[in-house]
Amino acid sequence: MSLISPSAAQAALAYRSVDSLPLEGVPAPGGGGQGGASFASMLGDALGGVIAQGKQADGLAVQAVAGHGDITQVVTAVSQAQLALQTTVAVRDRVLQAYQDIIKMPI
Repeated sequence: MSLISPSAAQAALAYRSVDSLPLEGVPAPGGGGQGGASFASMLGDALGGVIAQGKQADGLAVQAVAGHGDITQVVTAVSQAQLALQTTVAVRDRVLQAYQDIIKMPI
């Protein structure tokens, strides 16, 4: 897996496009989480999306093997599922590392 470093301009454009997205159900910073989705439910929704992408990719692959699917759609769906899984693993690794760092903190 190779990582490509974006330029500062590309990063700024990406942040601007994400900043303009509506964040329904996400608590405002410093809001203490009242009125918003809990972290557990947000995480559950994200994992549900990863599972759904994997199932969609599997379904399209089965259709392609049966001769009824478009290979471009299969490749796209499998690539998206792979990226979602890699992202999930990266988030899991970061959470575990944070947990281990907290455990190592002196009392």
